[in-house]
Amino acid sequence: MNNNCTNLGSQNKRNGRLRTHSHTFMLNDDENRFFMQFLEKYNIENKARFVRQTLICVMLTKTEEDHPTLF
Repeated sequence: MNNNCTNLGSQNKRNGRLRTHSHTFMLNDDENRFFMQFLEKYNIENKARFVRQTLICVMLTKTEEDHPTLF
């Protein structure tokens, strides 16, 4: 499995797939403050893309770590 998280944003453009599924999550005050400071510090303008790419990257990494091995 290729665990290259840098190409996540361009896959939808190439495939022409629309995002039709919505997911919502909530943060407490401290989590939200940290999240907003992080976005500002690293000049992240598109929150949805950032959360989507970060989530998929973590999932790919975890899936690769859990991959069965022979030894």
